[in-house]
Amino acid sequence: MSTIQDISTFLQKGRAKNVKALVQQALDENEDPKVILNEGLLGGMVIIGEKFKNNEVFVPEVLVAARALNAGLTILEPKLVEVGNEPVGKVVIGTVKGDLHDIGKNLVAMMLKGVGFEVTDVGVDVPPETFLEKAEEVNADVICMSALLTTTMPNMGATIELLQEKGVRDNYIVMVGGAPVNEKFAEQIGADYYTPDAATCAEVAKKAVQEK
Repeated sequence: MSTIQDISTFLQKGRAKNVKALVQQALDENEDPKVILNEGLLGGMVIIGEKFKNNEVFVPEVLVAARALNAGLTILEPKLVEVGNEPVGKVVIGTVKGDLHDIGKNLVAMMLKGVGFEVTDVGVDVPPETFLEKAEEVNADVICMSALLTTTMPNMGATIELLQEKGVRDNYIVMVGGAPVNEKFAEQIGADYYTPDAATCAEVAKKAVQEK
């Protein structure tokens, strides 16, 4: 088996130490950093995403795989900067104001990284102004909002209203998700996409940015 395949395999098993060592080994073998990223790290994460969607693995497995992904990225990122690797796009993600839930948001952030996005996580209890400021600051393509409480869902709409007020709504693909959120609600508030799970969110975001 090649080193690249090993990276993917160990990432799926959540073996961060092995992934880190193998990424370094691949670099020492003069493998292209982009190939290490796309076929090794992201390749493994895409498989985990598919399995998660099909209920073959669950949140704990995804979290350990993501930790292994991040371990590999710490070694690889300086090399990617050197070769000028462009991300698929830039995402700002957060849980809306009044809501402190972050497991779903963290999963989505990991899946987005897993398909090649540069992700800025603004955390939980995020007011509309912060989403806007951060999106403008990093020149984001996508704004992802999460809510786990029906009482905080209207704050998704408030963020979209603010984007409209400032005349920048068309600059961003707005995606929403979370347990109480559904397609109908997303349409009501004028979001571009609602997705039911983390893996689907990453796929839809990537497709949307490529078609933009």
